[in-house]
Amino acid sequence: MKTTMKTFLLIPFFALLLFTSCQDEVTEISQPEESEALTAESELTSLMFSTSIMDGSADNIIDNASCTSVKLPITVKVNGLEIIIDSREDFKVIEAIFNEFEDDDDRLDIIFPITIILSDYEEIVLENREALEALIEKCRGDNEDDDDIECIDFHYPISFSVFDTDFQIIDVVTIENDRQLYHFLKRVKNHTVIASLNFPITLEYADGTTVEVYNNEELARTIKEAKDTCDEDDDNDYGDDDFTKERLDEYLKICPWVVHEFKRNNQDNTAEYKEYALNFKEDGVVVMRARGGNMLTGTWSTRVTDRGALLKLEFETLADFTLEWIVYDIEYGTIKLFEVGGNRIIMKKNCDVVIDVTKERIENFLQACLWRVARLNIDGTDNEKDYIGTPLKFYEDNVVKLRINGELVQGTYEIGVRNAGFILQINLDGRPNLKLEWLITFLEEDLIKLENVNNQMILKRHCPDADDDLTYVDGVLVNGTWEVALYQDGQENKTEDYLGYVIGFNENGQLIAEGNGENFWGSWLSFRNDGLFLGLNFDEKLPMDILNHRWKISDISPNRIELKNFNANGEVERILVLEKK
Repeated sequence: MKTTMKTFLLIPFFALLLFTSCQDEVTEISQPEESEALTAESELTSLMFSTSIMDGSADNIIDNASCTSVKLPITVKVNGLEIIIDSREDFKVIEAIFNEFEDDDDRLDIIFPITIILSDYEEIVLENREALEALIEKCRGDNEDDDDIECIDFHYPISFSVFDTDFQIIDVVTIENDRQLYHFLKRVKNHTVIASLNFPITLEYADGTTVEVYNNEELARTIKEAKDTCDEDDDNDYGDDDFTKERLDEYLKICPWVVHEFKRNNQDNTAEYKEYALNFKEDGVVVMRARGGNMLTGTWSTRVTDRGALLKLEFETLADFTLEWIVYDIEYGTIKLFEVGGNRIIMKKNCDVVIDVTKERIENFLQACLWRVARLNIDGTDNEKDYIGTPLKFYEDNVVKLRINGELVQGTYEIGVRNAGFILQINLDGRPNLKLEWLITFLEEDLIKLENVNNQMILKRHCPDADDDLTYVDGVLVNGTWEVALYQDGQENKTEDYLGYVIGFNENGQLIAEGNGENFWGSWLSFRNDGLFLGLNFDEKLPMDILNHRWKISDISPNRIELKNFNANGEVERILVLEKK
């Protein structure tokens, strides 16, 4: 059944204090129905299945086949030089060695045995070159137009509701990667499971942008529209060297580029140069913004040779960047540079990063919305949990306010200039971890990174009034009181610890729990961060402080909210289900 629900007209306390208007929002809530179940013959099932097929084109420099992939690590000899291949980046090292000399005969020898992964994720151990060639000949055929879709991918985890023949939910299956999705959809295609996809889900295009879809029709349309929008490079050879000087020049100038990895003379200098931003201008001038805001100006030029495309960078005061680099890979949103001798730069496109930093621009960014502390590391210890659900608001008159337990703690802030660059000074009583002189090392419209000696802080912009989904989430939360229907920590069910307690969400950001003769206070905040999240932050008192996490909202309806907490490996560690009392 699909219903349309008008959300409650919600004017959070912060909005009353900080903003001037609020609008009625309409949000569609979809309940699974039989017509939305995936079927073996449906177009959507076929499209999703093609998206989940293993793509073997990345390692074609090793096996010359897009229908297979070599399981890493393996050892190879490249023109007589033995190297260990343990990541996809090393495929381009092989290519660079091939390109080093124009008049030599390139040779790659694989050290067997190796494990080959087929398009259906089956793994086969091969003992020699003859077995590999026979397998490739069998699977490859005409592989120029293979069936996999590579121009769009799912953001995992995603989940399916599984039904019995009476269309009653009997299970919820969580999918963590393409391999799991492939095998689950095989069951659908073989008529062994009835399931529907739980929305919303997020997909990522080849250029790194994302889109969120809310039903089967949107998902099918999005995949179909995306399937032919990129070069899948499925021609069974290696590399993507068909770009011209003109294409490379335009690609460099389209947006600023941010350094993500840097190696010089076999020394890893990533820590020194990470987040340096380069802006390639029309007249051969490149402007680099160093961490802290210092500006460096140099020159750039490109040419295409038999070795491939080359990018020459020259800076008078920055010898590490000054080199003619081989452009050994152009992916969507990424450029990779290489030169023999252990030199490599990986840069990613960022159209939001600010190159020309000024005090006024920093102030405008800070004052535009709320800011939440996404990371706070003091002397090697993570302290961001202290700031879950407690956003900052910067005002024009150098006043800053921190919302704690629904109340505003007022302090001051100042933007200053030091030799190292721009700094942000925050003064809030009782918050010594914030009361430091922070060097602004990275600035874009929605993100600010700061450092102070051995301390790091990341602020992320939070604009709830501009996000319909957050408006809906807030409206659901403040409407009534809630009980813990499930709290699972790992494999242990700890729901009994919360029997007799009720939880309330106040419009001013105050979090309240009471029961069993006890009262608890805290802060809450719903926010967006590659999905919808709910931050809970009770005062340090059992059992409620155990719930203090940034929970991902996996499902929400007017009477039920399911939350999940993930570890660094993307695995679910905890599940919290709240149901309206």
